[in-house]
Amino acid sequence: MATKRLIYFTASELRVYRRSRSTLESEARFSVDEAGIESFRNFLTRHRGALFYVVADLAGEDFHEDQVPFLRGAERRAVIERRLAQRYRDTRLAAAVSLGIVRDERRNERLLLASFTNAQQFAPWLDALAEAGTKLAGVFSVPMLAPALAARLGARQERCIVVSVNRAGLRQSYVDNGRLRFARLEPTVNLAPESLALFVRSETARLAQYLGTLRAIPRDGAPLKVYVVAPRGERARFEQALVSDEWLEFVTLELPEALSRVGLRSAPDDGFAETLYLHLAARNPPKDQFAKVEERRGFLIWQLQRAVTAAGVAGLVACGLYAGAIWIDILRVHDATLTQQRESRQAAERYARITRTFPVTQTTTDNLKATVNEFRKIATSTASPEGALVHLSSVLEQFPEIELDSLSWRVGKTDSGGEARASAKGAKPRTSADARAELLEVNGRVNAAQRSDYREITEKVERFAEALGRNSNYRVVRTRLPFDIASEGTLTGDIGTRETGEAPRFTVEIARRLP
Repeated sequence: MATKRLIYFTASELRVYRRSRSTLESEARFSVDEAGIESFRNFLTRHRGALFYVVADLAGEDFHEDQVPFLRGAERRAVIERRLAQRYRDTRLAAAVSLGIVRDERRNERLLLASFTNAQQFAPWLDALAEAGTKLAGVFSVPMLAPALAARLGARQERCIVVSVNRAGLRQSYVDNGRLRFARLEPTVNLAPESLALFVRSETARLAQYLGTLRAIPRDGAPLKVYVVAPRGERARFEQALVSDEWLEFVTLELPEALSRVGLRSAPDDGFAETLYLHLAARNPPKDQFAKVEERRGFLIWQLQRAVTAAGVAGLVACGLYAGAIWIDILRVHDATLTQQRESRQAAERYARITRTFPVTQTTTDNLKATVNEFRKIATSTASPEGALVHLSSVLEQFPEIELDSLSWRVGKTDSGGEARASAKGAKPRTSADARAELLEVNGRVNAAQRSDYREITEKVERFAEALGRNSNYRVVRTRLPFDIASEGTLTGDIGTRETGEAPRFTVEIARRLP
């Protein structure tokens, strides 16, 4: 991480601090004259390309609230620049801090316009920074950093006044809902410690009265909180002088405690509360600041370079992780390949041991394999009567009056003549005459019917044959009724006799095509 240098600019001097992680060290001091500017240039030649933050703590700072139409992008920037130009003659160090949206008849944005009454005093120092090729992160003022300090000291979404004793004097900042509303700086003129606390009490009361006349704070309500950062060893004296009342509620913190709250572990012993603002400017700088884009060009290019470098490092790390994952997969596949090769060799050795125990044959192993495959093919195509008998049994359960005399199962070709006769009698033969099929011939008789009632007997036999043919795998190829009912002949057939009591016999033959 680059070392950050902070410039604390006051009306009497300019100090340079070096910040590294959570420590702040004083590095140089320059007077505000030509000799000091020349010394500052010589200092910058030893730190070309360094990263600088400028924090100004001056009394000549103007604040003005204004409203502009709610806009975004380039239009908003153009309107703000026009308002700043109307308000201030020199806009080199002028900024606009957003105070939120006003929802009235139309949406407006409240702005706090801020600038220094004498911006020319900054010009030689900023020019020296630009000539040295440094990276200027921004020009901030102590009031701009007051909301961040208030949040660190314990104030959240509330109105409060932050009072600190800086090297430049007594700094008072009014913060409303996390936004700066007003600030002022009063020189202390080397007041004695016992007089400083009373001076803080009187100046804070004056500021609260002034804010009340501006209606920036409500007249009725809870007391206004005042966070006071006392110098080292002066907390007891300040607490004795700063007594809360119905208007103001004082919260006093000593400088070491405030340093701990902002996360600064080491600071110069001769420093005042400005070290708090310097640390916050480097650690969490606010979005709004005074420097223009042209003056911060080196810093912006440096940020872009860091972003590109970070993206490159992230891409390199991602590629490395991906390459590592691929390498792990390659190792896993290699191990699996070695395992498969080892198992393959073991299987080949086991096969060789088994084949060595086989008796000597007059043919080759390939011929034996072909013979076994042909045998399996023949076995799978060999028909079995089991399926036909199961189908017949399921149909017989529906016709208890049918009594079987004999069954004949065989494998062969269907008789084309018999198939034609079955078609003439109303059957639907679908098996080709040349196709191999299993044939089941059913011979039986019809009981539970009068022997002379040939119509009922014929109907039962036809229904039985139709039930046998409902299965899509089987087709009725031949049906022989107990008698001939064709219109061109005479009624003949085995209808039984009263003397013997035998029931009329019939024959039904079904077929299933083999694969």
